[in-house]
Amino acid sequence: MLQQTQVAVVIPYFERFMARFPDLASLAAAEQDEVLHLWSGLGYYARARHLHRAAQRILAEHQGRFPTQIEALQALPGIGRSTAGAILSLALGQQQPILDGNCKRVLARYFAIPGWPGSSALLAKLWALATALTPAEQTAQFNQAMMDLGATLCTRSRPDCDRCPLADCCQALAQNRVHEYPAPKPRKQLPLRAAQLLLAQDPAGKILLQRRPPTGVWGGLWTPPELALEADAEDWCRSQLQASVLRLEMLPPRRHTFSHFQLEMRPLLVTLASQPQRIGEPGAAWIDPAQPGTLGLPAPIRALLNALGAVSR
Repeated sequence: MLQQTQVAVVIPYFERFMARFPDLASLAAAEQDEVLHLWSGLGYYARARHLHRAAQRILAEHQGRFPTQIEALQALPGIGRSTAGAILSLALGQQQPILDGNCKRVLARYFAIPGWPGSSALLAKLWALATALTPAEQTAQFNQAMMDLGATLCTRSRPDCDRCPLADCCQALAQNRVHEYPAPKPRKQLPLRAAQLLLAQDPAGKILLQRRPPTGVWGGLWTPPELALEADAEDWCRSQLQASVLRLEMLPPRRHTFSHFQLEMRPLLVTLASQPQRIGEPGAAWIDPAQPGTLGLPAPIRALLNALGAVSR
């Protein structure tokens, strides 16, 4: 949960998640919808799907015992080199290096290493340094200290160099160039995509949702049908639902930013004249927008349904 998300945001999600899934067995046995529902709002939903699958594989392939070899750990879904190192060093005291964003920043400043840490060449250099510096004794304390140093003192903006225990040897500070390290990710304009969100509403006020494919944007979550801008909503309702349309209403567009593009959602509320003869394709459900239940919903879709439910109440 802490990957890509701040601690203050994570805490209530973590507490709810652990209350429901206190062990591997309960998580592995859960339906994906419930896992995604408890994750809804954290974003980067692949993390939740990976966590769920990892629990299932640990039960199936490791007799329910968490792997203690780094190769086996990295073979699990969603566990990369740094996460594996963090698990094994913090939980078991193994001499494993880590390289999260905080550690990258500390190392880049301490050694005045130019460049963006996401580049393959610089990443390899930082891994080499992390590996060489990680001690055989008190590894957990060292790794935790590195992360805490980056999170509390060697912060991205307004670093507190006066209180830093490494200030005397920090090369970036000696050069008075702390804010230049590490270099930011090269900026590029995010492409904009636009799509219709078809809010098909039956006479009882229920809205059609479909489960998205297991991978890709909002993988495994539930959203209204997404149509190309040029698609005809009435034709879609006739062919997919065998229902005629009573009224069409274009709602204000909403924009959501992903890591690699922006999505402009153009909600189209389609009131059906009669009860649809078909529920839609497999993996579809009609829900009350005011009470969507425990389905896994992306935060922007939940907000859209909340607004729609408030209007209908």
